[in-house]
Amino acid sequence: MDEIIEFAHAELPVDENIIIKKHRIIPAVRSGKEKRICVVTGIHGDELEGQYVCFELAKRIMQERDALNGILDIYPAMNPMGIDSITRGIPAFDLYMNRIFPGNFEGDMNEYLAAQMIKDMTGADLCVDIHASNIFLTEIPQIRINELHKEVLVPVAEHANMDFIWVHGSSTVLESTFAYSLNSIGVKTLVVEMGVGMRITKEYGNQMVDGILSVMKQEGIWDGEVREIKKPVISYDQEGTDVCYLNAPVSGIYVKERELGSMVNAGDIIGSIIDPLRGTLLAKIQAPEDGWLFTTREYPIVESGSLMGRVLKREVYASAGR
Repeated sequence: MDEIIEFAHAELPVDENIIIKKHRIIPAVRSGKEKRICVVTGIHGDELEGQYVCFELAKRIMQERDALNGILDIYPAMNPMGIDSITRGIPAFDLYMNRIFPGNFEGDMNEYLAAQMIKDMTGADLCVDIHASNIFLTEIPQIRINELHKEVLVPVAEHANMDFIWVHGSSTVLESTFAYSLNSIGVKTLVVEMGVGMRITKEYGNQMVDGILSVMKQEGIWDGEVREIKKPVISYDQEGTDVCYLNAPVSGIYVKERELGSMVNAGDIIGSIIDPLRGTLLAKIQAPEDGWLFTTREYPIVESGSLMGRVLKREVYASAGR
C-alpha cells in the first residue's frame, strides 16, 4: 500500500496555501511493530540531487513490494517554494530554512511548518537527510556527522555506500538544523552531501539509493536485493586537522585543473585564477598536502577567500585501506 499524505500546511498571505507532502509506502501485511525510515530532501531549494533519489528509491521499492518489512516515508520537497523558484532559502521571507528547527507551533508561518515537520518524523527509527552542495562546489558522496552522535550514527553510515564519512567537531554543528533537532529526540539522522547545486548526477543518485537499501536491510526494513556497497573513508576530524581548505588568494576567474576524487601531492596545481581582461595569470592554487580532493570548485567566478576545494590528508585516506 502506498499513499500521498499532506503532513504540513499553512496559509500564505495572498489567499493561498503552502502544502508539504510525503509518499508513504507500507508492507502489504503489517504486524504493528514495523520500523520506520524517513528519506528527506529539498530543505534547500537549489539542491536537486535528492529529487532523483526519491524517484529511483520509490520505483525500486514498488518493484519488490513483498520485500518491504517496514514503513518508508519519502519527503521530496521540504521547501517547495524554494524548489519552485530555484531559491536556496524560503523565498519572500529571505530565510534560511535549515536554521529554524525544531520550529515553534506558536511562531510565524515558517517556524510553524518546521514544527510540523519535526512532529511528523518524531518516533521514526532512522532519517536520511539528503543535500547537494550549492552551485559553487561539487562534493564527493559523503555523510557528515556531529561527534556528539558518532557512536550511534557511524555504524549506520558505514552501510550507506558513501565514499566518505566526515565526523565534525560539535562546535561546528548548529543546533538549529533539521538533523540536529531529530538526533536530539532520538531519531537517528544521517546528513548526506553529494554532487552540485541545481543539477542531478544520476551516478551519485543511484549510489545513494543502493546505500539506502543497504541501510534498510541492516535495520530489518528491507529483504530485497542489495548491491555491493563501498567501504567509506572515515575522518574523525574533531580538531579540524584532517582536512585542508583551498581558498582563493585573489578575485578572478577560476580554471580547474584537477578533477573531483583525484589524489594529489603537495605542490600539485589544483587550478588557476586568471584575469580575462588583461590576459594574465593571477594565482596558481596548489595542494598544501598530499591527499584526496573530495571537494572542487564548480562556479568559476571567485572572490578573495572563496572556497575552491578541500583535501583530505593522505594518511587519513590511507587508513581506510585505499
